[in-house]
Amino acid sequence: MTTISDVAREAGVSVSTVSRVLNGNKRVDPRLAAKVARVVKELNYRPNRVARSLRLRRNRVWALVISDVRTGSFFADVARGVEDGAHEAGYSVFLCNADEDPSKEAEYLHLAIDENVAGVILTPSGPSTDLRPLLDAGIHVVLADRRLPSYQADTVVADNLSGVMGAVDHLLANGYRRIACVAGPLATTTGSERLAGYRMALEHAGIAVDDSLVRVGDFREEGGRQAMQELLEQKPPPDAVFVANNRMTAGALQAIEEAKLAIPEDIAVIGYDEMSWARLLRTALTTVSQPAYELGHESALLLLTRINGYSGLPRTMILPTYLNIRASSAPKRGASRPRSRP
Repeated sequence: MTTISDVAREAGVSVSTVSRVLNGNKRVDPRLAAKVARVVKELNYRPNRVARSLRLRRNRVWALVISDVRTGSFFADVARGVEDGAHEAGYSVFLCNADEDPSKEAEYLHLAIDENVAGVILTPSGPSTDLRPLLDAGIHVVLADRRLPSYQADTVVADNLSGVMGAVDHLLANGYRRIACVAGPLATTTGSERLAGYRMALEHAGIAVDDSLVRVGDFREEGGRQAMQELLEQKPPPDAVFVANNRMTAGALQAIEEAKLAIPEDIAVIGYDEMSWARLLRTALTTVSQPAYELGHESALLLLTRINGYSGLPRTMILPTYLNIRASSAPKRGASRPRSRP
């Protein structure tokens, strides 16, 4: 009896490629698909219908594709929320780290299809993320932490705009005026929304945005360090800085330490994302915390409703953030306190 391995060997392709052709997967190159189809006919191959029906059933497994698992405790807490939600419903989760790399992300999404997962929870790497292969395969998708404007999909995010506006308002109320911003990659919605929140807070306070005080980083330590070094070279330098994620905050703090500056006497600092070490610093760090565990758990609940048959319009959940005020943003010495804006 001819097997699928025989077909793959004769066609010079992998068994998984033959399987995708037989299942009508549109991702296979048409010329390659035609070659496989010809070999199937020549060898008179007949798939085992029982085995095929078993393979086509959705596994009780989800794929969680994270943009960068090294982003401190944030994505660890997101993953725990997803796992708890999945486990409560009898599902397991496997974790993939895309490392902010669109090609690596695409490989993991294709792996999810090959493994016939029941659903995918995804933090998209950027606007080039392509959900069509998942949707064509009938796999449900929920976006976590980042939006994907090119697709209408269930999404759970933190309220980036309000979180950052609250942080900048706090610095303004404490007398700071040359407030800098180290933003994340603007191709991501987290990067663009946090920069927008910074700009909106200044504009609402009647302060013109000085683009020389804005640097765009990469959500990583070295990017934050380099951005902060450039900002400190300004004449005059900023008297405060907002940094758009925890890893860049660590890099910015390193640059401030290397410049032998004191916080907040020389420069006030607020970071986005709560960090376990924030309150342990010599000058405890003010942070914007987002509900990472809840973000993951709510993503799991949305995915479960889709798996269980919900077919309504895509839903977006926006979770509130919280400003943890500590010594790094204490009132500026000698500054007059402004009236609060309406």
